[in-house]
Amino acid sequence: MTDLHGDDLASFRHTTVLLEPAVAMVLGVANLNHVPKNSVHGVFVDATFGRGGHSRLLLDYLADDAMLVVFDKDPQAIVAAKALSRADDRVKVVHDSFATLADSLRTLGVDRVDGVLADLGVSSPQLDDGTRGFSFMRDGRVDMRMDTTRGEPVSVWLKRVDVDGLADVLFEYGEERHSRKIARAIKAMSSYESTLELAEVIKQAHPAWQKGKHPATQSFQAMRIFINNELGDVDDFLIQTLSVLKSGGHLAVISFHSLEDRRIKRFLNNHSRGRWEGDDKLFMPPKRQKYFGKPNRIAPSDDEITVNPRARSAYLRGATRTDVPFTT
Repeated sequence: MTDLHGDDLASFRHTTVLLEPAVAMVLGVANLNHVPKNSVHGVFVDATFGRGGHSRLLLDYLADDAMLVVFDKDPQAIVAAKALSRADDRVKVVHDSFATLADSLRTLGVDRVDGVLADLGVSSPQLDDGTRGFSFMRDGRVDMRMDTTRGEPVSVWLKRVDVDGLADVLFEYGEERHSRKIARAIKAMSSYESTLELAEVIKQAHPAWQKGKHPATQSFQAMRIFINNELGDVDDFLIQTLSVLKSGGHLAVISFHSLEDRRIKRFLNNHSRGRWEGDDKLFMPPKRQKYFGKPNRIAPSDDEITVNPRARSAYLRGATRTDVPFTT
């Protein structure tokens, strides 16, 4: 794929969701009015750069000796990130998943950071560019890879997966109740070169349309999450924040659907109570360190949802690293 530059990048609009609340949370303040510009020292991470909305606002508050490490899988996002890095030497760019968080930071000579921010899911530029294959409203090849330099597109996977395997993906990652019927219809297609054709097949196969929701929404979500290993990357990323955040550091994560949000909620709740996955199945769980203080959750305001309808399903969750030694 040809990289986008200059006006091409600007042609895809992106309105950053929960912009000020997320930056305030990763800085550990109630709101940004409490933070003087250019005053915050330390090392921070924007784990999902996108088009840099959160990063640019965060940089306004970082001191001249601070560092901001930005991650993204998407080559087009990396073009924008490198442009920002050329203009601001506080910015270091990692073209990789945030699942490589700890290793990538060590490569940069960083062991601990003061804050980590992540904005999960697909970005507006990815949805609005039909050639990326994410959208069922714009035509393009059925690709859906966030990183177009590696891995296989959905169109290739669909050719080799069987009906049962496809149905399992639609059910597990899209929570699609009619996954079997939809999977059979998809596998009956002769090619997967058009997202609009795929969406139409799903639409015709779906027996129960929801008002105000395209019948292909959950199926497209499922295939995108699967092909990009999104939930696996989220799990790997979250557990690595325990090793990279300093005591007193802040984690802030924005999610857009229940599969992500449940993971983040469970992770923060467990590690603010001194629990690990599976402890609830043990007769006498061992005492464990409490890594976080009480988690916070913020939803978009009605005004933000009016201006940016894509914010309606977003939640911002976060907590402060505390290192309380053991549960009591």
